[in-house]
Order: sequence, then structure tokens, then C-alpha cells
Amino acid sequence: MMVQTMSVAILVACGAALACARGGAPDTERLERARAGAAPAEREWRTYLGDLASSQSSPLVAIDRSNVTQLEVAWRYDSREPGAQVQCSPLVIGGVLYGTSPTLRLFALDAATGEEIWSFEPPASARAPHPNRGLNYWEDAEGRGRLLYTVGTTLLAVDAETGERIESFGHLGGVDLRDGLSRPDASGTMSSNTPGVIFEDILVLPISLGDLYGSPPGPIRAFDVRTGEVRWTFKTIPEPGEYGYETWSEDSWQRVGGANSWAGMALDVERELVFVPTGSASFDFYGADRVGDNLFANTLLALNARTGERVWHYQIVRHDLWDRDLPQPPNLLTIERDGKRIDAVSQMTKTGHMFLFDRATGEPLHPIEEVPVHGEPVGDEVPARTQPLPLRPPPLTRQSIDDDSITDRTPAARESVLARLARLQNGPQFTLPSLEGSVLMPGADGGAEWGGSAWDAETGLLYTNVTNVPYIVQLVPFDQKLGTSNSGELLYLFACAGCHGADRLGDGAGVPSLVNIDDRTSLLDTYRVVRDGRGRMPGFGRIPWTQRASLVWYLRNAPATAKVEVRADAPQPAPTADRASFINAGWHRLSDADGFPATKPPWGSLAAIDVAQGEIRWQVPLGDHPWALQAGLEGYGTENYGGPVVTAGGLLFIAATADAKLRAFDKLTGEELFAGDLPTGGFATPIVYEAGGRQFVVIAAGGVKGGVAPGSQYVAFALPAPPDRGPTPPSN
Repeated sequence: MMVQTMSVAILVACGAALACARGGAPDTERLERARAGAAPAEREWRTYLGDLASSQSSPLVAIDRSNVTQLEVAWRYDSREPGAQVQCSPLVIGGVLYGTSPTLRLFALDAATGEEIWSFEPPASARAPHPNRGLNYWEDAEGRGRLLYTVGTTLLAVDAETGERIESFGHLGGVDLRDGLSRPDASGTMSSNTPGVIFEDILVLPISLGDLYGSPPGPIRAFDVRTGEVRWTFKTIPEPGEYGYETWSEDSWQRVGGANSWAGMALDVERELVFVPTGSASFDFYGADRVGDNLFANTLLALNARTGERVWHYQIVRHDLWDRDLPQPPNLLTIERDGKRIDAVSQMTKTGHMFLFDRATGEPLHPIEEVPVHGEPVGDEVPARTQPLPLRPPPLTRQSIDDDSITDRTPAARESVLARLARLQNGPQFTLPSLEGSVLMPGADGGAEWGGSAWDAETGLLYTNVTNVPYIVQLVPFDQKLGTSNSGELLYLFACAGCHGADRLGDGAGVPSLVNIDDRTSLLDTYRVVRDGRGRMPGFGRIPWTQRASLVWYLRNAPATAKVEVRADAPQPAPTADRASFINAGWHRLSDADGFPATKPPWGSLAAIDVAQGEIRWQVPLGDHPWALQAGLEGYGTENYGGPVVTAGGLLFIAATADAKLRAFDKLTGEELFAGDLPTGGFATPIVYEAGGRQFVVIAAGGVKGGVAPGSQYVAFALPAPPDRGPTPPSN
């Protein structure tokens, strides 16, 4: 499961109203003008991440190393709906760009000018907005196109020409994703943030679920693109008599959730194989109720695209206790070895590794070793003894923290980290979660994340960006009756405990104690700090006021002994049907006293991997956080969200960082050649296409992550237009 799922439920304004309907009838004149400027299909961007192989590459060469410094903003489109995330990597088909707004309004633009052609408003009954990373597009035999995407739990079909719902799809244009699930009313969020893949007339769709106890299971399902009917289902938590059932507790299929694929997929059309990466089972960090390796969680699956039957699989993490979902779509690529061409599939991981397999058989193409799981299990936990890790290529991130990797930014910063580490479990990769707190390196967001990796067949290089900062995973006893987003104690565990501690005592240095806070501050002052933040503490102004009030009530009324330190040998409750033993105290970075990562830089990087040889060709820091720049720290790299795109013009384009830049790198050397300003962080994967005779690079700038201000713009970069083209149309 994705780390952000719970954070979104708690920390984003879930009650944001849908924007007023805009659009109406399509502007037929603009539509015809856009179509007139359309490039051949291979020069557009007709599929999420470029093609069904998830290559994230473009054959365009007009923008190259010699002229990339001349890029300028060609047009902007602003939906004027700030407050939520925009992670959409749009499509360009027939000269028309299709994307989504923060409230998941679907729109069509002239891809050459950014002028709006039509706008589709989701039904008012849809849930509050969630991230959307792109769209699926399909054409019938007559060339009539439809767009498919999900709002809340509803899969919608929209006419690509008119922007109207296709009412013959499902019920009046929509299919409820909860229909047909074994436990559709289980607690937790459900949506589909990432596009699937379409094989003939079958849409194989990812699904995002909550991370907590009680979440529903996440089978892989394929839908008929015409009718919305389910064509096939693959159960990732096997039932009695099915392959893999013995890798779970006897009744896990009736109680455990997750094991869903949320990150995206890839399709080998010739072999009729869909490659599906899955995430962890719920609950992520404690698995006493799911003893065993837990197939098909954390697994790369090769399924028959027509029937859903398993062809082969490889489980990359057994009995996951670290939230190590497979975080991005696999890449389909071809390598040369011993004079032979081998069709392969690669999978990046949150640990910063690349696994490589023969696409047809699942045979590993680089050696894999078994490494031990470290630490003492909590409660009735039964961890796997070992985990697989590839020997080549080497990991792109640190795998643990030692004396040499601890920050030396200042003596005080180093001492503050050493003091925190003295109270934590700190070991190699796959050190178990603990009651004291364990270091997770790289952190819960990876390593690699959902933006995907770019494959360049010309050079044989796979380009990927990774984050390189540590997190803390701390288990605390937890009563499932608290499992509501309005529980003040639950909110504290997820939003505050990573810094102030599960006992609310702080660290005795830069993080104050919150015990007996009612003796030191007024009710109003407490509420204001929770809402607005103070110092390096972020405010929670975007969460509903009812949740802020619950958190304030808990802080001011919890007994001083409510969260005293739990000894490892203390009596621990056993898991039962109505009581869950342990939960993690939120997802929090391990930082120094000033809030910077506890390790030396780079804190985020961009790398090129020679896939055939299993070597890192180059690796450079990626971006800077604005707080670091304010402190005079440049070139340190930063956490990043969104992926790269590689072009035949010798360039690699990526945004992904909090410093609000779209960057271009030399794909052979990693040298940064261009950095264009964005209105806020571009936490999405850019697209590259041709329209109106010009090459464009478009990125959605939506901000929000990393404390960056929200935004709602799509920004198009291009070389200056020739003088005879006339003035550029104004931005909307």
C-alpha cells in the first residue's frame, strides 16, 4: 500500500467541494483547429507513460543538447482549483491534450496552445478528490475515442470528442469499483489513482486501498471497455484450494486486506502478458494475523491479459513488515547478452534496487542473494527468515545508517542524530519494526516511487530518480476500536508521534514535550498551533476542522501516563477478531534538530543504469528543498515525486522536486543543461509530444508535497516560435 494513503485521509482537505461546472458544449472550432495541428500518432503521447511498455521515452529530436537552454513557457493552463494534488501525466491524441484538475475535473485542450475545448465535471456524489496520475484512452473500430478514469470508487467513461459521459458504460457512464469485491464494505479508502493498461477491449485496472486493519482485499480485475463488465479477476490473497493459499494463515482470505496493485502496469501485446506489481498486505508493519510469505503481496505477476491466469510470478518481499510495496510500473525492455537479444522486464523497488527478469519465463537475469531479516519480532509476529536482493546493479540508495553516513552539516546536527539513534533499533536492510522505533533506510516513500523509470533503447540505459532519506517505524499497542479518522489518538499517532514520540515526551532537545500541555497553553493557542504550525512544525490547516478538534482534545485531555514507553518484555495483547495488537506511530522522517535529514546528502538523486551489465553509469543529486536553499545548502538533492522522460534528442526531462523546477539533463553524462521555473512543485511525470509543428514538454505543477504550496497549473515548454506564427494565444 502506498504510504500516502493514510496521510491523505488525515492531512488533506477531504471535504473540498467539487469545482463549479465550466465547459458545457465543446468548442468545435478549437477542436478542429487542434486536430489540424496534430502530429502522427508516434509523435504524440497517446498512452500513460508513453506506451504500453512504460518506456517514458519520446522519438522527438527538435529539442536537443544544443538548444535546450532556449526553452521558454509556451502556454499555461490553470484550472484555478488549488488545495489538492495534481499528479496527472496527461495524454495527447489527435492534437488534443487530456488531463485532470485537483478536483478531478476532466478537460480537453488544444495541445499546441493550451486553449480549453471542453470540460467534464465528475458527479457530485463522488468522494473528495484523490490524486490522479493519468488516463486510459480507447478507440472503437470507427475511431470514436473514450477516456476512462476513476473518481472516488467510480470508474467513468467519457466521450473524448464531446466530454460527455458514455451512458452505455456501466450504470449511466460509471462502474462502482466496490461491486463484486468479497468485502466491499471493509473500512479504508478505495480509488484508482493510476491508469491501467488496455489490451484489445479489456482494461486491467490498478486499485488503491487503505493501509490499516480492516481494509478490503485488492484483486487484479479487468473490465470491458465498452460495457464496464468485469471480464476476469485474479485474487492476490488466495482462497482455499487456490495456488498460494498455504502461504497465509488459514483464514487470512476472510480478514486480511491489501496486496493490491496501485502503482501501474505494463503490457506485452505480442505475448498477451500484463505485468502487475503488487503492494503489501494490511496491516503493513505487523503481520501476526497473516503468518507466512503472503503470496501474491509484494510480487511481480505476469498474467495472461485475456484471461487473468498466472503465467509466472516472483515475490520480491516476503511477509512484508516495512510497507515495501512495488512502487512503480515495470519497464519492458530488450537487452543483448552473449550475442542474443533477450526480452526482459525490470522492476524498481522502494529499497532502491532493480530486479531484472526474462519476460517470457520469469528467470532472473542478474544474480539474486538471500539476506537475513534482523531484529527481534514484536508480539506474535513470525517474520520471514530471509529476503531476496539482486547483486547487480548495486542499490541506488543507502541501505542503512552508520557513523560515516550520519550528517556532519553542523556538530549540533550530528549530535542530535546520534542522540536519537541511541534510542532506536538500527541495523541493515530488513531490520524489524520495534517498540523502541527502528530506522527504515531508505524511508517509507523509497527509494523508487510511483513516477516510473525511463528506458532508452538507444543507449541501453534505464533512468530513475530515488529518495535517500531515513524514516522511523515504531510500533505501539493499538485497539482497533480507535480505527476512525476522527479519533484524536489515532490522529496523534499518524501526524505527531514521529517527532514528539508515542509517549508525547519529545526528544528533550528541539522537539518539546506535549504532556500536560493544557497547563502551559490555552485551548485557543493549542488549536492555532495545530492549524497553522510553529517553527519547523507544519500546520494541519488542510484537514477537516473536526479532525483538528479531535487532535486538540486528545492533546489536552490524555493522562500524563497515556503513552509511557513500552518495554520489549512487557505483556502484549494477542491479535483477535476485534482487537489488533500493534500499529505504527505514523510515517516520519529521521531528522536532525533543524529538521534536515539525518544522513549526509544527496537526499535525492537521478541515476542511469546500464541494464544489461547491471552497472550504474552515472548518478547525480536531484533538486534542492527550499528550506535547504534558505540555509545556504545547494546541490544536496531532495525527496522527489514524479518520474523522468527521455528523448531521442539526447535529453532527460524531470521535475519531481520541491524547488519548483523542470530540469533537462544530458542523458549520457547526467550534466544538468536547463532548469525552468514552475509556479510550484511539479510532482508528476512530464510528457513530450509534437503539436502544431512544435515539440512541447508539459508538466503538471500541483505542489502540496514536502510542505510546498498547492497549485493547479499545467505548464508547456517549447523552443521560441518562428516569427511567422504570430502571437501565442493567452493562457486561460
